[in-house]
Amino acid sequence: MTPTMIDSPSTQRIDEAKEALDAHVRDMAQWHFSPETGCPYWLEWAGNADWDPASEITCYADLLRFPNFDGELLRTLPHEQWVPKAYGDRPFHIFETGGTTGMPKQRIQWDDYKIDYELFSETLDPEAFPRGGYWLMVGPTGPRRLRLSIEHLANHMGCSCYFVDLDPRWVKKVIANKKMDQAKDYMKHVIDQALLILQNRTVNALFTTPRLLETLSEHVSIPETGIKGVFCGGTEMSPQYTRFLIEEVLENKTKLVPTYGNTLMGLACSRPLTADDNYSITYHAPQPRAAMRVVDPDNPDALIEYDQWGRVELTTLTKEFFMPRFLERDEAIRRHPCEQFPWDGVGDVRPFRAMQETIVEGVY
Repeated sequence: MTPTMIDSPSTQRIDEAKEALDAHVRDMAQWHFSPETGCPYWLEWAGNADWDPASEITCYADLLRFPNFDGELLRTLPHEQWVPKAYGDRPFHIFETGGTTGMPKQRIQWDDYKIDYELFSETLDPEAFPRGGYWLMVGPTGPRRLRLSIEHLANHMGCSCYFVDLDPRWVKKVIANKKMDQAKDYMKHVIDQALLILQNRTVNALFTTPRLLETLSEHVSIPETGIKGVFCGGTEMSPQYTRFLIEEVLENKTKLVPTYGNTLMGLACSRPLTADDNYSITYHAPQPRAAMRVVDPDNPDALIEYDQWGRVELTTLTKEFFMPRFLERDEAIRRHPCEQFPWDGVGDVRPFRAMQETIVEGVY
């Protein structure tokens, strides 16, 4: 399904966004490949290359000179290899992504998660996410950055936050082993904790996964609890399921804000959902700090045409972390820019080759 194009940006807006991204890419190339500021891994990489990224990277398109980033490096290399010289001996956070089986990828951070979520806050409707209230997060905490990020977002918006922890690795493991009774018991355990908070405290905004949101609504009316805004992340949301969440779960009263993000990217924002879009979600990367392309799975150098399916390629461009052309585990439809986000979007995101493989999403 293709969203309507009534909010198409002007050519000038698209050109300005491209110029801003190109300028940011130049700055980040000079930062990460300069001995005064760069990290050991990328400085060593440049020393073994037959070209100089610091001087030869002039725009986003030049990043095609890099191969697709090998995510296995984040499982195996010592953290010190990723510490930019400019950050010296500052202690860092260690955040994990994945890890359902085997060693998880780990990314070190200092302030990126704060910056990412502060920028995201600027896109939230103040009526749905009012200042001075209370939030509830029902989702994975532990080694993931979500716990600190959601609390920082709430605090940044003048709010405080309650938490109900979730261990998605355990849920996925018991589902994969077909221990469905254990999975249901764990889901009940999580939901019971959330209900207890909602029964005894005032909550204005909620962050959770779509499946947990649906299950929570089987016990209470989300709008009647006082929750004005919900943002969800963690799994694919088909147009049919998105419509179900808006009309049935949230009763067309509580605002739904879908999000797409991870420890490596930050947080992509969705363009406003309308019935005219047939409830098809389109996400836009937080440019220029991160950028996404939808590429040919068999030739990742090549972009897919608009409104066609391809694999999601992520590039992260912050002073703390440089990751060019990482192929995500997701596929999506390449979508046109919009007025709010005048650069390409990714639509109807789902696990890569979801139609050919069985993927366990658990409570996500």
